[in-house]
Amino acid sequence: MGIIFRKRGLFVLLVVALAALGLVWFFVWRGGRSVAPTPSVTIEATSTSPKYELVGKSVEGRKIEAYTYGQGQTKLLFVGGIHGGYEWNSVVLAYDFLDYLDAAPSGTIPANLAVMVIPSANPDGVFKVTGKEGRFAAGDVSKSQTVLEAGRLNADKVDLNRNFDCKWQAKGTWKSRPVSGGTKAFSEPEAAALRDFILAEKPAMVLFWHSQANAVYASQCKGGILLETSAIMKAYSRAAGYPAVETFDAYTVTGAAEDWLASINIPAITVELKTHESVEWTKNLAGIKALFEYYGR
Repeated sequence: MGIIFRKRGLFVLLVVALAALGLVWFFVWRGGRSVAPTPSVTIEATSTSPKYELVGKSVEGRKIEAYTYGQGQTKLLFVGGIHGGYEWNSVVLAYDFLDYLDAAPSGTIPANLAVMVIPSANPDGVFKVTGKEGRFAAGDVSKSQTVLEAGRLNADKVDLNRNFDCKWQAKGTWKSRPVSGGTKAFSEPEAAALRDFILAEKPAMVLFWHSQANAVYASQCKGGILLETSAIMKAYSRAAGYPAVETFDAYTVTGAAEDWLASINIPAITVELKTHESVEWTKNLAGIKALFEYYGR
């Protein structure tokens, strides 16, 4: 009889332990998003969670992650943080968008849409400024301007938004300064990962969050601005209250991600927040809803 009770006790302990491990995994993945599944695994969307994909890894091996909500055929892609920790508020905005989608009631996303979010396209740049992987707080951000500016680049000291295949040059420009565009277009793993993800998913449009020019910009390559790009720029501008600007002319930009998208006929816009600290959630949510309305049936 004693042996039977001991076996039953061991069985109960095993069941409890497995259940506890399952709860720990659930809350870590859902709450922090800094712990991801095995790279080869894609977790499909359910009624309570998004589809998770590992888009790729940075120079230093940090994960570039995508979350997809909804299962419609028309895909909208939102990208934060291509300029890393220098524009850390664009990453915070993207994570705030994920929180909104997590909590959104059924029907928020039109049935024909799938909403894809890459919250941090340059995780090495974010880590340089915050010392954190995944989510971080404003208090984690360095106050040093030198550190912040270094966090604009990836770990190879390349400006990722000069590493795409539209008017690419090895030496690009940021303000009045020269910056590296890499050894060739898509030489950096972060840019190549984003390229491969976009070519595989074929989104109907792509939006990049940046800071701090306080405007919505259209994309264009050698063929000029796509008609749909102009339309969604104006829709987001009207709803969010940012000025709509067709051409960024403060200085010459080469190898920009959004302009590469124009070259392959995918509409893309750049939304520039007003400062490097503000998230302007209410304005951007209004802009997002305008895109939902534009593409939704």
